[in-house]
Amino acid sequence: MDVEAYLERIRYREASNPSTHRPTIDLLRSLHRAHLFTVPFENLDIHIGRTITCDEPRILHKIINERRGGFCYELNGAFAALLRELGFSVTMFSARVARDDGSLGPEFDHLTLRVDLVQPWLADVGFGDSFLEPLPLEDETEQEQAGRIYRVIPQPASSDREFALEVMAKSQWKKQYVFTLQPHVLSDFAGMCHYHQTSPESHFTRQQICSLATSEGRVTLSENKLIETRSGARLESVLAGRDEWRAELKARFGVVLPS
Repeated sequence: MDVEAYLERIRYREASNPSTHRPTIDLLRSLHRAHLFTVPFENLDIHIGRTITCDEPRILHKIINERRGGFCYELNGAFAALLRELGFSVTMFSARVARDDGSLGPEFDHLTLRVDLVQPWLADVGFGDSFLEPLPLEDETEQEQAGRIYRVIPQPASSDREFALEVMAKSQWKKQYVFTLQPHVLSDFAGMCHYHQTSPESHFTRQQICSLATSEGRVTLSENKLIETRSGARLESVLAGRDEWRAELKARFGVVLPS
């Protein structure tokens, strides 16, 4: 991997000479935020008929050289590769995403990361609208970030040491996903990666989306709608057509789709 090119892609110039930087929680926090502010969560390849594979070199080329984003298998797969090159100890976990009715999706529904330092941390740059900085993994301390409160807690009825990522929503804790501490490799997620880009039951095949965290909130292109969240206020506008959609895609996210 070209570490310098990756750091330039996420506009992290403080680490221009990564060999001088030790893996610390401060560095992890900075890289995590930088990634979320520059590399969008998007599923656009699915809607232009371009296959997504759990292949690290191909994913890195897409994010670094094509200056694209991706969904969890791509974003967290690439981030894990970057962290390892910088000396971090990283483990991939399978997570089951919580549905609106409270049920959970299947195994390998989502890819999330454990980063081991003095203590283990949950890192995730591939879930979309979620935490901006890593969360303590085996510490139930509530973490406030950007006006939201998060926690990672063990599931009491689980025999496999399951943990849940939860966010406080409308005065109630809401699960975002549940995971175990079973280590995995990127190729383990290939089946669900294929499912999410081919099945009519997958929400990724039902609508195209491109979303990026900002210093004030988030900006999202969802089909023909441009949605901006600024300091808790939501602004929504309908785009006139495909030309305006492509213009916003380039201006807001730096994404230019192949012809």
